[in-house]
Amino acid sequence: MEAVIAVVALLFVLFVALGAYATVKVVGAAKRRVDDTISHARRTVEDHTLRAKSFAQPGPAGELAQLRLKLRTSMRATQDALHAGVAEDESLKESLDLFQRLSAHGHELDAELRRLESEPDRATLAERLPDLRERTERIVHAADSLRWAARDRARRFADDDLDTLSAQIDVETGALRHWQTEETLAPPSSSSTSSTTPPPPWPEAPAAQAEPTAEQTWSDTSRTQRAEEPTRPAITPADPRPTYPWQKKPRPESTT
Repeated sequence: MEAVIAVVALLFVLFVALGAYATVKVVGAAKRRVDDTISHARRTVEDHTLRAKSFAQPGPAGELAQLRLKLRTSMRATQDALHAGVAEDESLKESLDLFQRLSAHGHELDAELRRLESEPDRATLAERLPDLRERTERIVHAADSLRWAARDRARRFADDDLDTLSAQIDVETGALRHWQTEETLAPPSSSSTSSTTPPPPWPEAPAAQAEPTAEQTWSDTSRTQRAEEPTRPAITPADPRPTYPWQKKPRPESTT
């Protein structure tokens, strides 16, 4: 009895532990989903705000907004491309590590640009704009290079796989249409040979004293049949025409 109670208690504790673990996992997943949604909404709002500032505010303030928008757009696109590609291509892990290091410089520059948006000294801000523009271009160029290299690699793999698949499909198509290969390899039939090959030349006429052969039987037989037939004149005389009582008698021709 005590063993049964111990087993039931152990099962109860196990079920409670599994339930708590599942609850923590579900709550953690829901919290991450909510955080991702909030972060995405915050990024969207901030991007729209920067886009509006780049068009509405002229001068250094508008250019700062353009730099921030360009930097954030490039870094986000590269991050999404690398994270999507590393799940299928393990060699992109090194590229992802390089991007993480580049992201540190990008976040630092973005924070500096955000602080300078509220800078009241427009003259000093205008002096620092060339350096900020150069740093932004370098980071954006590096991020674009990583992104396009990853995309080119993925497209190359897709092209290679498509070539291999096309070759396999061609082989399978040939196997399914095996009768065409058999017809090509099979010798031509007698009917097709007689219709395509020219007839043999006519045999020479045998001499009168030559004995008939097997190949010439048909011609000698016809000649024998013609010899047995009675000779007929070349022109058969016509039968006399009938005469009728109403016809006139022909007059004799005059000799004078």
